[in-house]
Amino acid sequence: MSKNKMPILLIVDDEPALRLLLNQFFQKNFTIVTLEGGFACLKYLEEKDEPQVLIIDLNMPDMSGVEVIKKIRSNSKWDKLAILVLSSAESSKDRINCLNSGADDFVIKPFNPEELNARINAILRRIR
Repeated sequence: MSKNKMPILLIVDDEPALRLLLNQFFQKNFTIVTLEGGFACLKYLEEKDEPQVLIIDLNMPDMSGVEVIKKIRSNSKWDKLAILVLSSAESSKDRINCLNSGADDFVIKPFNPEELNARINAILRRIR
């Protein structure tokens, strides 16, 4: 990624309103790509520019967020992709499962967009 090019933020969630909200909030600092489900996410990663950050929901109709995370982490091509789970699942078991599967962070809905931005920036600092 060149220094002048904004990082790519991939948002995968089956809720259109949430995709729109995140797009509006992050569009000043990222090139945004929004998708509805896990299969579309994996296809995008195979075919397009690699995003720097993925925000993914756990509960989607076609494939769970955990399944997507495991598939991403099993491919060394996507080693540097930062993964942040954004979900209404509040159980400690869900959070632990996501983190053990390869997610870098977990944020519970409803969320504060400023906190989400701070967490993304912290992950990006560690990766760079």
